[in-house]
Order: sequence, then structure tokens, then C-alpha cells
Amino acid sequence: MDEKNPSNNAGSCLTRIAEKYPDAIAVAQPVKRGKKTLRDRRGNRLFETITFAELDRRSSAAAAGLRAAGLTPGMKIVLMVRHGIDFITLVYALFKAGATLVLIDPGGGMKQVVGCLRAVEPDGFAAIPAVQTARALMRRSFPRAKLNLTVGETFFPRRLTLNKLLKRFQGSAPTCAAVAPDDPAAIVFTSGSTGPAKGVLYTHRVINTQVEEIRKMYNIEPGTVDLAAFPFFGLFNAAMGSLTVIPDMDTTHPGTVDPAAFVEVANQWRITQSFASPAVWRRVVRHCRETGTAIPTLRRAISAGAPFPADLLPDFLKILHPEGDVFTPYGATESLPAASIGAREILAETAPLSLQGKGTCVGRPFGQIDWRVIPITDEPIDAMESVAPLPPGEIGELALTGPQVTREYVTRVEANRYAKIRDAQGRVWHRIGDVGWLDDKNRFWFCGRKAHRVETPEGPLFSVPCETILNRHPDLARTALAGVPAAEAGCRVPVIFLEPKPEKYPRTETEKKALLDSVRAMAAASPVTERIEHFLILAPLPVDVRHNAKINREKLSEIAAKRLGVQSR
Repeated sequence: MDEKNPSNNAGSCLTRIAEKYPDAIAVAQPVKRGKKTLRDRRGNRLFETITFAELDRRSSAAAAGLRAAGLTPGMKIVLMVRHGIDFITLVYALFKAGATLVLIDPGGGMKQVVGCLRAVEPDGFAAIPAVQTARALMRRSFPRAKLNLTVGETFFPRRLTLNKLLKRFQGSAPTCAAVAPDDPAAIVFTSGSTGPAKGVLYTHRVINTQVEEIRKMYNIEPGTVDLAAFPFFGLFNAAMGSLTVIPDMDTTHPGTVDPAAFVEVANQWRITQSFASPAVWRRVVRHCRETGTAIPTLRRAISAGAPFPADLLPDFLKILHPEGDVFTPYGATESLPAASIGAREILAETAPLSLQGKGTCVGRPFGQIDWRVIPITDEPIDAMESVAPLPPGEIGELALTGPQVTREYVTRVEANRYAKIRDAQGRVWHRIGDVGWLDDKNRFWFCGRKAHRVETPEGPLFSVPCETILNRHPDLARTALAGVPAAEAGCRVPVIFLEPKPEKYPRTETEKKALLDSVRAMAAASPVTERIEHFLILAPLPVDVRHNAKINREKLSEIAAKRLGVQSR
């Protein structure tokens, strides 16, 4: 069994970076008054900055203060703080103190958030005043939450606040709790966009491996300037010596980003890297195309969370540095990062096959990932040796293992039987829930979620291949495959939902018939979609808040059943 050591602690990497680059800027965040960002006399946005040495000292002071307030290693602390200096400070403070921090996306809605956090049974909250007030009103839901830290101004003078801790414990030594590599570090909730949100246990080994794998794959060096539109990536930056610039946007609702403001901040800081969801990049790329603007210093754009439309990649590359590329890492909350591919490889090799309905190539595995495609089943698999991997080219479910692959859910633990497989070497494999195939270059071609396949008497239909064929229609923004119950047991009737482009939305019955007829003809012309007979118009399609891209197919199945007069079962 691995011994406990402070060097295993995920918080120690910040101290090591601070020792090497003490005066380099670690984080820059916009200065706001209310909701308005302040500007200097020349019109530039004002930013508050902190160096790595200051960030390390600040997180150490917060850790010392939390210990003095009663925090002991292993306590579960919910962190609900806006993306910025305080958020990054507290993540590393909680790591250093040996706590298990709990992260959940508030975009899932109040009911889901409260239900998930109640299941965790947290020992406390580090949160903005509004969250602390809500917690106090719902104290019966969180009976163990005794250690509560308010981040921001509060009208309650007796509340424990971050500012009080920082003042009182300023100058505390940067000590990290001794931990074993597989001790808990965080509980991170899945989005809940493809099933109930589950609490995934991250160990210190998982987090340290994530940092190292990302650094190696993308050759990230100290001095990189990253515009981090995804909060978790800001934590990796601090561990890699990269400057995290906080964008002037609400990162919990990426689809609402102001692209002009995003580009302005990017160019003000001469960013070299940026991590954002496709919802952000779509708006930014279109804005740059329409206005003739660019981000000429950006060498590495990273888009993750949902597939990025390949037809926008040529325009995306035009707004970057001439030697820049767009990378689309692939993975899940339970296994991140798993694979990656660049836009130049996509355009040169894989995009033509995707347009033929072969799926979306997500690239090769990260260095320490071992993966294989196994036969599709909805039943538990007890041992990896009991299933034979499928040969290249055959569609199945992806299973993977590696030091960054999490070993268990700590809420909705019944899901462990269906998602985890052990092998004779003691490794835990994660069934990622995605279906696809491996090619002869060990690249995975994503064909959709296993739960979204539509089983027909002639065999299964998969969402991504079908939708890629029909998304080429000039009048459609996107399409979605769903299914309704069929007469045959275990089978479903496939239905395609059509979301027209706003300017192409059919207003009359004649226009609707013309659109449906042309889509039917397109579907009939491809062996991938020729079996589909039902097409329904719906705009907009229901999507998740987190990435503004994942389609709620369960809702679509309900709508389809109602419109087609089929009884759900």
C-alpha cells in the first residue's frame, strides 16, 4: 500500500510551480462593479492579477484558517464559488488541508443540485453569500454541514469569511496534508444530461495524472497564456505554470457568451491557448468570420464537452496563429482525458469519412490510457476477461483504463455495477457509455451514446452517423435521432427530429411538406439512414445548459410518441 506523503497531495504542485516562477502572473480576472466590467482611460478592460507566489501563500493561508476552524482531512466541503482567483485559491486550499472538495455544475437546476449534494452528506460549504443563505434555509437537508465559509461580502458579521481567514492566517507556511495517491481529493458530479447526475470520486492520483497527461499531450509549458472559459482547466493551468485569464462571461452558461468581449480579452492578453466548450467557439468563430477579426497569437484552441462541427473548422483555423491548431479532447467526467485529435488531422483524414456516416473520429488515446471496444450490452460485466474485444471496424461500446480513470461513484452507487469492470491485474475499466469503432491507427470513431441507439428488427441505428448524413441538408441547423416503442419486443421505431435554421423555418404547410420530402429523399439515398421513415420538425431541440449541445433524447422520445400516437412503455 502506498504511504502517505505531502508530495502526493494535488495541492503540492502549486507550491512547486510557485518556487520556480514566483513572480509570474498566475491568474487575471476582470474587475467589476456590479455586473459591469471596469475599463482604464485607454478603454482597456481592467484586471486584477495574482502571481504564483501570492496564489500559493493565499491558498496556504486559507488552508491554515480552515484547519483552525475545524476542518480535518477527509471532510467533504462543497465549493460553489464563481470562476476566478477565489475559486482557484480555495481548490488548492482544500487540497492542501486534505479535504475532499465537492464540485457540481449549478446549470443542472436547483432540484438536481440539492438532491446531489444531499446524497453526498457534506461537512460544510465554501460558497458565495446567496448559496450560504439557501443552505441555511435548507439546513435540514445538510445536517452535517457545520463548517461553512462565505466567499464575498455578507450582511452577517458572525459568518466565517474567506477574507477574515486570509487576514488572520497571512504568512502561514505552505504545508500540504500527507495523503496516499488513492486518497479522496474531490467528488465531481456528472452533468446529468444523459442520465441522473452521479458523484465521481477523484483521488489525488487521478488529478495529478490529469495534469501530467494534458501537459504532455499538448506540450504546455510555463508561460502559456490561457483564456480559460471552463473553470476546471484553470486548476490545471496553475499546476502547469500557465497564466489563467478569466473571460468576461458567465462560464455556467457558455451559450450566452458575448463573442466580441471574448475576442477583445483574448487579444488584450495576447493569449496563446484557450479552453472552451463548442457553444463558445461556435459564437466566436462566426463573430470573427462576420467581422474580419482574429486572435493571431492563439496557437492552441481546445474544444471539449460536445462534438465540434467539422464544417466550421476551416474558419476556426483562419482566426488562429498560422501554426495554430484546434484540439478536441475526448473523455467523460469519469475518465478525463481519454483521447485527442487536431483539426488539421480531421480535415485531412477523417472528415470525409464522417460525412459518409462513419462517425466522428475523436483521435488516439492519451499516453497512459488502455482501451478496447467490447460487444454492446446493457447488463453488468463482472470481469474484463469474460468479454472478447471486437476487431477494428466493428461498432461496440468503449471501455478504458488508466491512472486518470476513476474507480467508483460515491452517489448512486448502484451504477458502479453497470459502469465498472475489473480485470485479473486488479485494474478498473470504465464503460464510458459511448459506442463506436477503432480503426487501424487505434483511433476511436464515436457513433453516439449507447443509451441513444435505436434497436430495430434489422439492427441498431446510431445517433451520430444518422445525424451527420442529414445535417448536411442546407435548410437544417441540426437533427436528432430518437425512438418510440415498436410492435416487436425490445425494438423501437426510429424517428428523426429536424431543427431548421431560423431563416429557413417553414411557415406554411406547403413549405413544411417540401422540407420533409427533401429530407426523406436525402435519407433514402444513404444506406445509413434509408430505413428511417418518420421525420418531425421541432425548433429548438431541447439541449443541456452545461454545453448547450447535448440533446435531451428522452424528451424527444416522449414528444415523438405523442405526435405519432404511440403509447410509451
